[in-house]
Amino acid sequence: MASPEPAAGADGASASQAAVVEPIRLPTPEEIKGQDIWNNCAVRSVVSGVMGGGLGVLMGLFFGALENPITAEEMTARQQIVYQAKQMGRRSISNAKTFAVMGLIFSAAECVIEKARAKHDTTNSAVAGCVTGGALAAKDQDFVILRVLPNIVGITGVTARSTEIDL
Repeated sequence: MASPEPAAGADGASASQAAVVEPIRLPTPEEIKGQDIWNNCAVRSVVSGVMGGGLGVLMGLFFGALENPITAEEMTARQQIVYQAKQMGRRSISNAKTFAVMGLIFSAAECVIEKARAKHDTTNSAVAGCVTGGALAAKDQDFVILRVLPNIVGITGVTARSTEIDL
């Protein structure tokens, strides 16, 4: 059988060992403008919020479809379809709001921290996760000492997840 590698040349070096080095290409002015726009914290945050909202809609549709009505035996097929459609709509709107806010806060916090530290590393994501978790946990609460535990759980959960993604 023939081997897939080319035979060695007269100097003993095979073609697979010769590395092809491509010249460095400078970015075009359009690419530089695109990078400058994307490096803007406001643009990055808005895009993350919109994408988070889209993800929330899709998750709401999926999980809303999985919920069964308690009185399914007593409902006609048409009533079940209407109930499921309403449930999916409610879940989609709720999840879209939550994911949009989460994406916006996380992206804004990470971008601001990255600009302040002038570094792009896991610490930025961890701190942004703390900010996001604390903001989401504190959303519906007044600041009472007994309600600190949900804030800590929220901060820890989002921090762990954001750090895990960046690794």
